[in-house]
Amino acid sequence: MPTYSYACTDCDDRFDAVQAFSDDALTTCSKCNGRLRKLFGSVGVVFKGSGFYRNDSRTSSSNTGSSGAPKAEKSGDSGSSSSSDSASSKPAAPAPAAAAASS
Repeated sequence: MPTYSYACTDCDDRFDAVQAFSDDALTTCSKCNGRLRKLFGSVGVVFKGSGFYRNDSRTSSSNTGSSGAPKAEKSGDSGSSSSSDSASSKPAAPAPAAAAASS
C-alpha cells in the first residue's frame, strides 16, 4: 500500500499515512481539526530497456545528412552496410505457406 504525506493548513503539522488506493483522502487534522492537504514529492523512476535515451532510436551519423534525415543509398553501392541493415532487408520465412501445405 502506498504512503501519502499530509500537511495541516492551520497548524502546519506534517505526517505520513499508509492508505490503500481505494481509501478516501484524509481531510481533517487529528491535532487541531484543521484542513489537510496532500503533499506530493518526487518519484523515483527507472527506465529499463532501449528507446529511452537520445541515441537509442537514431541511426549512425554516417547515414544522416545535414537535415537529420537518412541519406538515400545507391542501389549499386555494395560498400559498408552494417549487419543490422542487412538483417532487416532479409525476407521473413514463409510460415503461413508451410502451415497450409501440411494440412
